[in-house]
Amino acid sequence: MITCWQYKITFGITFANDKIKRMKKAFLLLTVIIIVCSSFVKGKAKPVLPACIKQKIETYKKMEKHEQPQSVTEYEYKGKKVYYVVMPCCDFFSELYDAKCNLLGHPDGGITGKGDGKLPDFNDTKTKEKLIWKAK
Repeated sequence: MITCWQYKITFGITFANDKIKRMKKAFLLLTVIIIVCSSFVKGKAKPVLPACIKQKIETYKKMEKHEQPQSVTEYEYKGKKVYYVVMPCCDFFSELYDAKCNLLGHPDGGITGKGDGKLPDFNDTKTKEKLIWKAK
């Protein structure tokens, strides 16, 4: 014969075990959600550079300080990534390369400061500026 006291203890233990199981499931679900969401968080990843641009930068680093370009900046121009190389002084042409290191032209610099005239809209239409390298 089960007394009322024994029933309360058994029911209480069963209820407590169910609560612990639910808490474990909730904790597991929350952990999975956090892991999945953290994989989508955008960090400050280094931009993926074409190998030829990396090679150019390595070459620039080995140059004498007064000959080094000032910087290499990535832009989007006419829907494509381009790399703008600012030369060390005003009379030198700046250079604009595509992702395959084809020279597109010289947007500025030279004696007139207006480049070679092949890219007259570059400065007005470039977007998404990202500094890739700067001379020290």
